[in-house]
Amino acid sequence: MGEQIAETYTTRRPVITARAAATFEPVGRSVASARAFVRDTLQGWGHPDIIDDAVVLTSELVTNAVVHAGTAADVLCMRTGTGVRVEVADRYPEREVPLQSSARRIGGVDREGGRGLLLCAALATRWGVEYTPTHKQVWFQLDLPDRPAGTRSAGPALPTEALPLADPRVRVAVVQLDRTGSISAWNDDADALFGFTADQVVGKPLTDFAAWPHTPGTSTGIAEALRLSRWEGSYGIRGADGRITPVYASHLRVRDNEGAPSTVCLLVREEERAVLQSMQRTPASDSGTTDRTTVDPFEVFIGSPAPDDLDGLLQRTVERARDMLDGDAAYLLLATDDETELEVRASTGLPSARQRFARVPVEAGTGRYGSARMPAVHEDLAVIPGAVPLLADTGMRSVVTVPLKVEGRLTGSLGVAAEAPGRYSNEEALRLQFAADRIALAVERARLNELERLRRGSLSFLVEASDLLAGTLDRDQTLALMAQMTVPTLATWCAVYTVADPASEPELSYVLHEDEDRIDGLKTLLGKLAPPDPVPTPGARVWTAPSEAAQAAAVRGSLRSLGLAGSTGHPAALSTSLATAAAVGGETVVLPLVARNRVIGMLTLGKPTDDHFRQEILELAEDLSRRAALALDNARLYSERTAISQSLQRSLLPPELLHVPGVEVDVIYRAAGEGNEVGGDFYDLFPIRDGAYGFAIGDVCGTGPEAAAVTGLARHALRLLAREGYGGPAVLERLNAAILDEGARSRFLTLLYGELRPQEDGSAVLKVVCAGHPLPLRLRQDGTVEAAADPQPLLGVMEDLELYEQTVTLEPGDVLLCVTDGVTERREGTRMLGDDGLTDLLTTCTGLTAGAVAARVLRAVERFAAEPASDDMAILAMRVPELELE
Repeated sequence: MGEQIAETYTTRRPVITARAAATFEPVGRSVASARAFVRDTLQGWGHPDIIDDAVVLTSELVTNAVVHAGTAADVLCMRTGTGVRVEVADRYPEREVPLQSSARRIGGVDREGGRGLLLCAALATRWGVEYTPTHKQVWFQLDLPDRPAGTRSAGPALPTEALPLADPRVRVAVVQLDRTGSISAWNDDADALFGFTADQVVGKPLTDFAAWPHTPGTSTGIAEALRLSRWEGSYGIRGADGRITPVYASHLRVRDNEGAPSTVCLLVREEERAVLQSMQRTPASDSGTTDRTTVDPFEVFIGSPAPDDLDGLLQRTVERARDMLDGDAAYLLLATDDETELEVRASTGLPSARQRFARVPVEAGTGRYGSARMPAVHEDLAVIPGAVPLLADTGMRSVVTVPLKVEGRLTGSLGVAAEAPGRYSNEEALRLQFAADRIALAVERARLNELERLRRGSLSFLVEASDLLAGTLDRDQTLALMAQMTVPTLATWCAVYTVADPASEPELSYVLHEDEDRIDGLKTLLGKLAPPDPVPTPGARVWTAPSEAAQAAAVRGSLRSLGLAGSTGHPAALSTSLATAAAVGGETVVLPLVARNRVIGMLTLGKPTDDHFRQEILELAEDLSRRAALALDNARLYSERTAISQSLQRSLLPPELLHVPGVEVDVIYRAAGEGNEVGGDFYDLFPIRDGAYGFAIGDVCGTGPEAAAVTGLARHALRLLAREGYGGPAVLERLNAAILDEGARSRFLTLLYGELRPQEDGSAVLKVVCAGHPLPLRLRQDGTVEAAADPQPLLGVMEDLELYEQTVTLEPGDVLLCVTDGVTERREGTRMLGDDGLTDLLTTCTGLTAGAVAARVLRAVERFAAEPASDDMAILAMRVPELELE
């Protein structure tokens, strides 16, 4: 708008036709006073078309003078034949003003200040800076719009899709009022719109049917508005069915031939307001071409360039609305998709940290002033306490609010407030509503773009979260992941409670804060509180206990530090309690963790003091909680299954290794995997009778419960039969029959069974039967290795087995090595350790103890391949010690 550079105003000045000047002290309130001065001056000169731009630019320049320069500001307004020039001078010429391109770097769209020169470049026809030894003067000029003959106002040609919406049959109610305000004429469209016939309403005051956007009992009302020469704005008409129909109205005061005054009212539905709404600032030339005044109404209000992000746009909107009405504060709320709540998204002049993302209902009360769907003016909030909860305890006394609507749908609410009562009337409500109409579509478009970005970001977040949660079955790691995914992405702190069973109390299982120094204090605070109730109702619910407890603790600490309550508190402890109170003083919500129709825990998310959650964040957290609940329950089931499996595995092995006199015995057992399956390998060493010991090492085909059943059967059957006096072949034949009796649950079993008898000469005699098992290897003292038994059929396959036992004598220094196939079948690619590899390995173990032999075999197996072992391993080594020389 206008030239985009700053220039020194050196050309010959035009003739000045009017002048007004004022000086403002360097205090914050002077900015509002300067805005009012410029507004009143231009209004008195009859230039309403440029008031908004002039007020905004004056506000920015006076702010620079009184806030940044810190001196009084002199404001001078001058009118010429073509425009208005406003000069703002301060007494700090040393502080230079950046010009041209640097002006665009002054402030970002997310900053509340620092955009004075950028706005000058965008809104003013010309602007510049002049320096003297004692003053610095920033000026701008706004040209007055042309008024071509025959054209009151015109807009550009628009494509069909950009035209305003209306019903196929637009109804314009024409209502005429006599000098007393009573209805004297009522047309058919009025009948169709409101349900009353002319006979029902003629002679009655219009005030009986109008729902006026103003606090009852205050100054300006509909009666006063009807006496104005012209009025245009929004209010409501109560129809025959009792419902209020929002309308847009244009009132014109006229007189008849006899001089009697009356008022003609034209009314349309609010969503069809474009039919009556006057164009304020876009006169066009007869040729149809547009000049600098035919700018986008949105840009007139917001300024150019407009912020391209939602937060920047909303912040700019509240700043411009505040300046436009000379307010002390302003705020903008956006409606939720279901239009039941409004969420604070931008504010100025209010404690924004406390208000941001706070939510209020659209229908806050039963009266028309309790609805955000209609404009409202409250001249004194002290008269109606709680009328605007958002402004409670802020010092604001008067407020005007208007809705933001797109195609008749409520999308938000814009409000401007002042510390003084009686600052606003319906005139300000009309101006603010007009501004809201200009920016509503842009705000909605930016909001939809933000929602789309959030949706895409949410999908990416949930995909990543699902991958991380699916990557572990460890309960503690799952709890940690849940907290780490929410902090700080969704919340400032997080606590996870778990519920073991329906009869158990929730237990605090994990706590995380974005500041690690706050975790211990937060954990202590939550540990003292009763946990939230494990309610299965989906969705987030507010939990106030943490913030209340933290605030109470901080107050007690402050009292102790002042010596007002018991002993004086330590400064460090007080600082910690205050920091903890600030960390959890905001909104806290609880989301249930429900899996398989049972509450297994709660995910608690919190914000710092005076902060709130956005609705989109809560919806994302709810989606995450469903995924996290299933992952946590899977981890719980896995942990329970693993514990059962490990307990069963331990029950299938000897509780401790038996000591055999005169023979060294050592066993190494390694179950493959993470312990989620009961292994099929087992071993045993037990006494049979005096001087005789039974030993066994076996491998059941498969894993899991069926393999465990055969393992348990084999181990206990061996002990029982051996102690009944049966020899090795008889023991295995009877065990084979028992396995076959299991039917479909039976499993193949390879087994090496033997009886060991230490001898008085220091040797040991073994009787062994090898039923399909890897052959035992005997290492002699001279380093030779040989098989100690012959292979025979495995168990669980054939009914009639004829097995035999073989006798082996271990001389002093000899070693007998027994392993399962997890050792011999260790692979890396196409290579396999095999029997030959094990034999070669055993030749290197001469002179080692039984424990050292077993350890060397295990180490060699582990080093044979880089990948972890995929099969269970059992290594049983027996060695007869050398005789000690006397």
